[in-house]
Parts: sequence; structure tokens; C-alpha cells
Amino acid sequence: MRIVRSTFLLSMTLFFTLMLASAEDKWGVKVYDGAKYDADTSAFVAKMAGQEAACYRSAESLAKLVVFYSKLPGVAVIHTGDKGAMFKLNEVSITLQSPWLNMKTGAHNSDTLISIVKH
Repeated sequence: MRIVRSTFLLSMTLFFTLMLASAEDKWGVKVYDGAKYDADTSAFVAKMAGQEAACYRSAESLAKLVVFYSKLPGVAVIHTGDKGAMFKLNEVSITLQSPWLNMKTGAHNSDTLISIVKH
């Protein structure tokens, strides 16, 4: 009985450790927790930029995301403003926009777009 209980506790500890360590990383850039991958916008940005791109959407405010990305190790702040911000980590650009316009559909969006582009 003790072996079963110990095995169960060990399994649960491993499971929760993996959950905490599973924050997504794109080309060395941590993706903000809770941000959702947007496949259509990623494909559009990649095609327009001619580079690899990954775009995410977050319900968090632009200000909160600016603070988050400006504190990541090695990230340089290029620009911050009322409607957007730009950062750089090695050969990767991180752009934040809110509000933002979906160039493919023409839809105006009030959430925050996180674009990570590898050059």
C-alpha cells in the first residue's frame, strides 16, 4: 500500500512539474502565458515578411505585455507606444499591437497581437 501511494505521489509531482515547465517558447522567446496561437495570422505575416513567423493573441492589456517582454533576459526594447511595441532578441523580432487590424480579413481587433518573427 505504501509503495502504491508513493508511486502515485511521485507521478503527481512529475505531472505538475511538467505542467509548470510547459510554457511555450518560440525561437528562444517565451510566449506570454495564456496567449493563443493564431495560425491564419501567422501564415499571413510569414508570407508578407518572407520570414518564419508565429502570432499569438492575448486578452491581456498592451501595457502588461510590454512589461512582460521588456523584462525577459536578453531582450532589447526597440520602441514602446500607446498602440504597440517592438523588441529584439538576437535574430528574432517581437511586435505587440493593440488594437490591431487583420490585414487578410479587414477585421479590427481589440485584443493584443503578439508577433514573433525569425530573421
